[in-house]
Amino acid sequence: MTALRTNLSRRLARLAATQALYQMEVTSKDANEVVLEFEGHRLAKLPGVSDADETDKEYFTQIVRGVVGKQSELDKAISAHLMSGWSLDRLDSTLRAILRASAYEFAAERETPAKVVLNEYVDICHAFFGESERKFANAVMDAVARHVRPEEFAETKNGADSAPEMVSES
Repeated sequence: MTALRTNLSRRLARLAATQALYQMEVTSKDANEVVLEFEGHRLAKLPGVSDADETDKEYFTQIVRGVVGKQSELDKAISAHLMSGWSLDRLDSTLRAILRASAYEFAAERETPAKVVLNEYVDICHAFFGESERKFANAVMDAVARHVRPEEFAETKNGADSAPEMVSES
């Protein structure tokens, strides 16, 4: 599989995982049931997908089951970076799904650089939210990434990050 196809396959897996996590929350279905439903027919219906094989099904499943298995830890990590007085329950269900999936990847899937994961989930935010929500999500995800993977955000000798920073104002 080429790198470009792998990137698209992972991008689609992240989008599907976000949708699956949202579905689980609003329907109270368990991870196994939702994963089977997505693998059975929903993966082929994602925007830009002509064939369900384009989605990295293993990665999709890993994110969904990983979030479910570590949800308490992930929620604590996310909540620690929300504004004072805000709780995770106060956020939109889709936004919670995006924050949980990204936090899972920052913590458990270290093969992909944190800045790539951050960018992927900010792109997913574009499908669901306006600018203010995207900035909010970006700021929270950036803070979680910096907390979980500080080594990737360490300053270089000239005092700047090694890559340009994402906008993280809220």
